Amino acid sequence: MPAPWRNELFTFRTCHLPAVTDRWQDASMKILMPLITILFATLIATPSFAQTTSTSPAGASSSSAAQPAASGGQPNQQEMMKQMMEMSKLNENHKLLSSLDGNWNYTIKFWMNPDPNAKPQESKGTATRKSVMGGRYVMMDVSGKMQMPGEDGKMKDVQFKGMGLEGYDNVKKKFIGSWIDNMGTGIQFSEGTYDPATKTFTHTSEMEMVPGMKSQVREVLKVADNNHMMLEWYENQGGQEKKTMEINYTRAGKK
Repeated sequence: MPAPWRNELFTFRTCHLPAVTDRWQDASMKILMPLITILFATLIATPSFAQTTSTSPAGASSSSAAQPAASGGQPNQQEMMKQMMEMSKLNENHKLLSSLDGNWNYTIKFWMNPDPNAKPQESKGTATRKSVMGGRYVMMDVSGKMQMPGEDGKMKDVQFKGMGLEGYDNVKKKFIGSWIDNMGTGIQFSEGTYDPATKTFTHTSEMEMVPGMKSQVREVLKVADNNHMMLEWYENQGGQEKKTMEINYTRAGKK
């Protein structure tokens, strides 16, 4: 099954969500701190992390602030906790993704025919984007119909269902995404960047529709405004990149 039919009937990987309130953050911290404490208690108990009295620097203070890095260059407990807390914070990238939350209608074009002059197949559907985990990720639910060849070779309407998850990884400093649908059994993962000058997200990924036949994929999502965006899907086939899909989105109930 061609890649465009499965992956990204709403992928891009543009998650969006409102800013988190201080009240929510306080509540989340109460939950997160005990979990972090348990994690570090486990780390300290491991040989690679713990330090004995005999190996500790002479005259070292009992204060955790004075603890040096553990053997192997790993940061001490306090430093690791500080880094983890910093990496868990939301930033402008998460807010950027959340700005596209809501309900969308889409029209899609597929270029599956080897003949470059052949008209693309077209279909329509709906997509819903919703921020989860306090705005750290966006879940997508996509539904529509498309023309597919049946056992008799004739084209017929087939129901399409897909789900995606998008976010921004503070550690990798990249936008990330995953995708599943009812046209396959695998999970597609992607990483990408955003160009604020052109309001464009660009993601890359790899897919393997059948054993041994891998394709490099480039997805380009251009955000025109709060109510319109367009996704272009390119596949590298035999060393040559080819556009195989285009999706135009219009917000249902414009802002």
